[in-house]
Amino acid sequence: MTNLLETLRQYTVVVADTGDFEAMQRFRPTDATTNPSLILKAVQLQAYKPLLEECVKQHAKAPIDLRADHLLVAFGAQILRIVPGRVSTEVDARLSFDTAATIERAKRLITLYEAQGIDRNRVLIKIAATWEGIQAARELESIGIHCNLTLLFALEQAVACANAQVQLISPFVGRIYDWYKKSAGATWQEDQHAGVQDPGVESVSQIYAYFKPRAIQTEIMGASFRNIGQIMALSGCDLLTISPELMAELKDKTADDLPGFEHTGQARLNSKYAQQHTGADVDVSTEAAFRFLFNQNAMASEKLSEGIRAFVVDSIKLDQLL
Repeated sequence: MTNLLETLRQYTVVVADTGDFEAMQRFRPTDATTNPSLILKAVQLQAYKPLLEECVKQHAKAPIDLRADHLLVAFGAQILRIVPGRVSTEVDARLSFDTAATIERAKRLITLYEAQGIDRNRVLIKIAATWEGIQAARELESIGIHCNLTLLFALEQAVACANAQVQLISPFVGRIYDWYKKSAGATWQEDQHAGVQDPGVESVSQIYAYFKPRAIQTEIMGASFRNIGQIMALSGCDLLTISPELMAELKDKTADDLPGFEHTGQARLNSKYAQQHTGADVDVSTEAAFRFLFNQNAMASEKLSEGIRAFVVDSIKLDQLL
């Protein structure tokens, strides 16, 4: 019987959520995503310290933010020697509420990639899905710099990204799950919130069902997984970015090993599902409309703020290493 990783590849583009080159070579993903936390983790491993040391040596007199960008691009360039598709490289989270600064940093990252002979179409600039970040992505997409809007927790964010003609969005599954589980406390019953009933899975499924009948071209990439049940419940999603640990688990298991998952020969998310579950139009065409609807979603508001703070902490740690 085919293992779950190969089953998933039949319907969904598998993306590596890591800065670990060896893991990418082992699992053969199409694309790869990075963020400050993953890069910080990688450069502290002995195998990747030479990249950090070379960056410090070559750019010792550069401002710290430019040194950080050189390091991110050094990792991205190495990744693109392994994966056939694209790499996502993140703009400093400290710029999450500054549209102009985000645009300038994104342009600089692309310039650094192009200086290494890498086509900009192989790079996605990751930006937090704040209102300011979405407007930066709108401008960047208009000049041919493609974006991956991250820290996305709500349909309102997804629709605003679609309106901005963003290339790709990364709705977070595991962090949504975490919020609801923590909020429920002792009343949480895992078996009632697993698989297709997982609140993070439901959120991504809702976005899929909204986008597809409306022929929205923005790619949907589920992210931030806690278990393989969440992953398989989103088979058919455009892309899924998965940690090496969970890819290894998928590779070691078949459908018989995953309770509640039956391989029916088709993806769970498909055109029929989308037509049956598409919802009413969401109006986030103005900043006021977006902010009001997003503010009404306590989970999304809290997780976006928390995510930005966490990435800022790791960006500062990376600066200190540099």
